[in-house]
Amino acid sequence: MTLKTNNFDVSKYLDTPEDIRDYLAIALEDGDELALQLALGDIARAKGMSKIAAETGLNRESLYKSLSAKGNPSFATISKVAAALGLKLTFQPVQA
Repeated sequence: MTLKTNNFDVSKYLDTPEDIRDYLAIALEDGDELALQLALGDIARAKGMSKIAAETGLNRESLYKSLSAKGNPSFATISKVAAALGLKLTFQPVQA
């Protein structure tokens, strides 16, 4: 008997601003830029990639690619996507 599994898609569970905030906080914990990139992609899919593409002025297909594991988004792309998602990028000093 073969075990059948399905891929888990976190974007189906990012329903509230709190869910999104917590998901991003977890992605940022280790300082891994790929985790942030993938998390932004998941959130963009949850909000609707076509809508995000329209708000950023970027091509939908290039957004999918940029926010995938094989993508290499520019800081400008990350900034535009964050703004379209209603997020504000901030920097603060590291606590010693």
